[in-house]
Amino acid sequence: MREAGRILGLVHQELGKEIRPGMSTLDVDRLGEEMIRSYGCIPSFKNYNGYPASICVSVNEEVVHGIPNAKRILQEGDIVSLDAGVIYQGYHSDAARTVGIGSISKEAQELIERTRQSFFEGMKQAVAGNHLFDISNAISDYAESFGYGVVHDLVGHGIGSRLHEDPEIPNFRQRRKGLRLRPGMTLAVEPMINAGSAEVVWMDDDWTVITEDRSLSAHYENTILITEGKPELLSLTEEGKAAGFENLF
Repeated sequence: MREAGRILGLVHQELGKEIRPGMSTLDVDRLGEEMIRSYGCIPSFKNYNGYPASICVSVNEEVVHGIPNAKRILQEGDIVSLDAGVIYQGYHSDAARTVGIGSISKEAQELIERTRQSFFEGMKQAVAGNHLFDISNAISDYAESFGYGVVHDLVGHGIGSRLHEDPEIPNFRQRRKGLRLRPGMTLAVEPMINAGSAEVVWMDDDWTVITEDRSLSAHYENTILITEGKPELLSLTEEGKAAGFENLF
């Protein structure tokens, strides 16, 4: 799982640098799949429950599961959420990033940065002895402090030899504590944060989820390992760790 995560972190890092105005979302998917396979991995998402692509490419008000399309052309000012998974020697990793296309609005930039930071606020609680929903509550409290809507209809999950395993990991505040975190647990924690309402709807393709009020949405996810000390972020590159994670503890 460490190797699956390391490779996925590199794919996201490389893919994020290649995206530009004028590309179609299908171009993004093809490039992402090529990168995944170049590392000797299999895309986790391709044909998973019928999903037709390797990368979920969700633009602006699309929260998750956007289906790549040759006719959907990225424009200057768009924000794009890229969700991907890889299988390495039978084990999965899962991670998402939201990136801006060219010059984006201040509102969009802040949403991306705060969604990412909400994940790291959750990581402060992702230590052995704490409870699962300590992570959920920290994510929610941070994001909602800016008036954002935290999506309730979609959640994170356990991960390992299968892409989706128990437990479910909400990003919104819970009344219960949830299970106690123990070393060796591997989790995919993934805040999905809307600039407006938390409400979402499914499109007719039965995959693409969009904000009900058509506000912007951002997504940030990593596969993590609970340890005896601070959590290990399996899908975050050294470059990503240098961006602030090490200062949390």
